[in-house]
Amino acid sequence: MPIFILPSSRTLSYHFDEEPNGGPVVLLANSLCVPFTVWHRVRDILNQSGFRTLRYDQPGHGQSSVPEDLSTTSFKSLAKDVRDLLKNLNIQHLHAWIGVSMGAATGFYFVTQNPQVVKKFVACDTISCSAVNAGIDDPFGPRVESARREGSMDKLIQGTLKRWLGKSFLEKNIEESSHLKELMSHVSLDGFETCCHALWSESFDIRPLFSQVGMSVEDALCIVGEKDANLPETMKTMSEEVGKGFTSAGRPNNVELVVIKDAGHVCFIDGFEQFIQTVLSFLNA
Repeated sequence: MPIFILPSSRTLSYHFDEEPNGGPVVLLANSLCVPFTVWHRVRDILNQSGFRTLRYDQPGHGQSSVPEDLSTTSFKSLAKDVRDLLKNLNIQHLHAWIGVSMGAATGFYFVTQNPQVVKKFVACDTISCSAVNAGIDDPFGPRVESARREGSMDKLIQGTLKRWLGKSFLEKNIEESSHLKELMSHVSLDGFETCCHALWSESFDIRPLFSQVGMSVEDALCIVGEKDANLPETMKTMSEEVGKGFTSAGRPNNVELVVIKDAGHVCFIDGFEQFIQTVLSFLNA
């Protein structure tokens, strides 16, 4: 697994497909609690369809290290990590950024800080801001505290899988469930905490960025799992507001929201067929 030494001296683990040679590059940005290998099925189909993928690990996930001060991680710093990686790989442009959860939130910061680098932007299953900015109780702090008390990610992993996929899916898909649990077991407590700092920080609020997306990319798409708590409603608003930004930039408002039937928070897993069909149609348009 390639390792890139960031300017901050932290390590960032990633994988950039060599094949198909010359294929457009699609970046896959994953959620909290899983390494980039969680994208393997999506990566395989994209490769078969002529696209190369670039995947990377969040701090404390895979072989990516965490900063000395866990509280310094923000979505702006995560977006800068990706920009530094692209420069190191001499990638000038991305055909698409497909991000799920915090990978989508990072994408909003990246595309608006780096206009015209990404052609197509896909945001999946993401909240719009931290709890403090939404005026609600923070869900992440208690999870960090609980995991620290336990000295293990085990209970947190079990709870996360149930929230993401539901008990029924986990029981009917034993092999996939075991695979996900194994992937998540390699995420460190420090990695979980440092990413949670980005999620609960006052600096996390992508709502002011919605209007800027239309000036930064050529096309955008929102995707959400039908069963992902209140996110279908949240992302309906998101798609509408991002679309208004396209209109104000003098471009067609074609920002669609696609709801993946019967899927949860990681809709590219339990809603794989509809997800991949939706994404391929968007990438090839």
